[in-house]
Amino acid sequence: MSNTADKALSLLRYLPRVCLANIRNNPGAHKKPRRGRAQHGGDKHGDGNKGSGQRQNFMRLGYETGNNPFHLRFPREPYYKGHHLKRQYPPLSMLVLQKLLDTNRLDASKPIDLVAILNTGLYKLAPDQHQFGVQLTDEGADIFCAKINLEVQWATDLVIAAIEKAGGVITTAYYDMPSLQSMLNAQKFFERGVPIPRRMMPPPDAIMYYTDPAKRGYLADPAEVSKERLVLAQKYGYTLPKIEEDPDYQMLTERKDPRQIFYGLHPGWVVNLKDKVILKPQEEELVAYYNT
Repeated sequence: MSNTADKALSLLRYLPRVCLANIRNNPGAHKKPRRGRAQHGGDKHGDGNKGSGQRQNFMRLGYETGNNPFHLRFPREPYYKGHHLKRQYPPLSMLVLQKLLDTNRLDASKPIDLVAILNTGLYKLAPDQHQFGVQLTDEGADIFCAKINLEVQWATDLVIAAIEKAGGVITTAYYDMPSLQSMLNAQKFFERGVPIPRRMMPPPDAIMYYTDPAKRGYLADPAEVSKERLVLAQKYGYTLPKIEEDPDYQMLTERKDPRQIFYGLHPGWVVNLKDKVILKPQEEELVAYYNT
């Protein structure tokens, strides 16, 4: 017997026997029959003739039985245009603000800004959802009685009047997204060991608000703000307290620089919490960059 025959016989010894379990048709020899359109040529709109499709087995949301869906017939609502890009200001009522002051979660002897409000743990901000700061609402304006130096991002005339009637001062200020990220958790930001960023100027659609003295914008002329304080007092019929004669005049008139994020800390500084030191830029280029 030849060598080839020996190899073939030895191979058959280890192969399984031919049976129905290990045989199959050649590729392409069998084709599955396709179901035709039958007698209902599209008049059921995809629901079939009978059965669960026409009963309580409801179709998916938005499916209109073959019709062009609503969201495709009207793909755009003009009044919703750009709604996902609009800045949001989560509300904080004056009632809650008074409660935070009464429970010593906020210190009325120091200027109160977004960092102080976030540090209470009772106000949440999500910059990734286009939330840009505090909107102070007028709920509790009639019982508000704290003399504070407050900085928020949005306020109405009634809120401003309630703050100033109590002898306080309010400012509306804008913070860009990197600034808000550093303010969310100041300790965590300082532990990163990165310089404090510059606060950017408001975008074109917000520059009018933050330069308006009637809104107490942080970019408004201080002389015009003083005039608007008197106008608002006459509008709501209260006597405007003279903050010039107040013993806390220095605290009430303390303001941030338009490029500043934290009170007492300037852009470009690096805060080292471990060694309790502050590193300031020395090169002229860096000093000029952070001061502009």
